Amino acid sequence: MISLQNLTCTFHAGTPNAKTVIRDLNLTVDAGEFVTIIGSNGAGKTTLFNLISGNLLPTSGRVFIDGEDVTAHPEYKRARTMGRIFQDPLAGTASNMTLEDNMMITCKKGFKWPVISLNRKMRAYFCEQLVNLKMGLESRMKENISTLSGGQRQALTLLMMVLSNPAIALLDEHTAALDPRNAAIVMDLTTRFITEHRLTTLMITHNMNHAIAYGSRLLMMDAGEIIIDVSGADKARLTVPKLLEMFSTVRRKAFENDEVLLAAG
Repeated sequence: MISLQNLTCTFHAGTPNAKTVIRDLNLTVDAGEFVTIIGSNGAGKTTLFNLISGNLLPTSGRVFIDGEDVTAHPEYKRARTMGRIFQDPLAGTASNMTLEDNMMITCKKGFKWPVISLNRKMRAYFCEQLVNLKMGLESRMKENISTLSGGQRQALTLLMMVLSNPAIALLDEHTAALDPRNAAIVMDLTTRFITEHRLTTLMITHNMNHAIAYGSRLLMMDAGEIIIDVSGADKARLTVPKLLEMFSTVRRKAFENDEVLLAAG
C-alpha cells in the first residue's frame, strides 16, 4: 500500500543552513498493516508523515501509494485516499461550525453521491454513527464544535476520518494532548475502527508502551533513519528495556529523550 524508495528530505538545500531530516529512507507497508513509530524529538517522524501525505515533497526519492507513483502529487490529491489526525484536538474540526456541519464536510469527501444539504436520512445516519462513540454526541448535533471537550473532538475527528473511507490512516501522536482517560477511550476507538475498516495505519507515538502494545509492526526512527523494524513474534516478545537495548546496540549510545522515557515508566 505504501512504498518509499530512497527518500531524502533536506531543508534549505544548497545553503549553509541545509539540514537533512530524512536520509535515504526505504519503507514498504502492506495493505492492512498497523505500524507504530517511536523516536525522539527531531527523529523525522512527522516529516515522514508530511512526505507520505504530500504536505512536503522530497528532495530525492519516490513515494508510491497502492502501486502509483504520487511523488509529485499535491496533498489535496493524496487526501482522497488518506486520513490524517494530528496531536492537537482542535486541528481536525471547525470550531465555528456545528457538529452536523462538520460531518457534512466528511460526507463531501467520503460519499459518492453529491451532497447539497443535510436531509433526514443523512442526519439519521450521522446519529447512528455518533452512538458508536458512546459520548452522547448524537444529541448535540446542532451545537458548535467549540462546546466539546478535547477528548470528544478527537474522537469525532477519528470517526469523521473513517467515514471518509480512506485506505490509509496517519495518526500523529493523536492521543498525546489528552488526559489518560480520554486517551484510553480514543485508543480503544482507534483499534476498533482500524479493524472494522481494514485501514493501513501508521501511528506516531511518544509512548514506548503504546508502540509495543499496539499494531502489528514497530519502527524506531533516529536522525531521519529507520534503525529498528520489528514485527510478528519478535514484536510480541518486545519490552521497553529490550527496545532501549536495541537502540543502544544500533547507535552505540543511550536513548535520551525525557518525554519518551517518562511515558515508558
